[in-house]
Amino acid sequence: MSEEELRSAPAALRNRKPIADVLADVLPDHGLVLMIAEGTGEHAVHFASRFGHLQWLPTDGSPDAVGDMERRKRFEGPENMRPPILLNVYSDSWPTEHVAAMTCINMVHISPWSATLALLRGARSCLTAGAPLFIYGPFVRDGVMTAPSNLAFDESLRSRNPEWGLRTLGAMEQAAAQNDFALRNIIEMPANNLSVVFNRN
Repeated sequence: MSEEELRSAPAALRNRKPIADVLADVLPDHGLVLMIAEGTGEHAVHFASRFGHLQWLPTDGSPDAVGDMERRKRFEGPENMRPPILLNVYSDSWPTEHVAAMTCINMVHISPWSATLALLRGARSCLTAGAPLFIYGPFVRDGVMTAPSNLAFDESLRSRNPEWGLRTLGAMEQAAAQNDFALRNIIEMPANNLSVVFNRN
């Protein structure tokens, strides 16, 4: 496979810079960033290149995605991007090394709610006190009109899998609190997405 044949996610190419701009105010000064459901690895390459003072460990629950990331690292990956690993959020075997921050981009709405709960349990097990958990994607906000495009997207997701769909921020915050996370900030992003930042208590 040549560099030109690397699998690409159009959404990742569109949102990686806006997300990185938010992460600039969220990430710690040093340490390891664990990336959940990283997919093609395009975020990992971009973030590791921009934030060279941090180590980046991309993971995914799909062996095919891990293979994609391995190839991308060979062609494009900076030295502070670690070799990707297979990680299912339901696993009890999360990395034991202290993790200084965690990112999860576009997973919550295209997986069962139980996967989000597993994500929060795993984050609690390996994030250090005060460390940020950064979650990105479309959400439904209490008291805020949901964009028609997001409503259509939600309907499309649920037609593909009844367990998928946009989550409410209220449910997300409650589940996070039950796992010792406090809501730090909500940042509006392009295309009616949100960056939601929690901190480990």
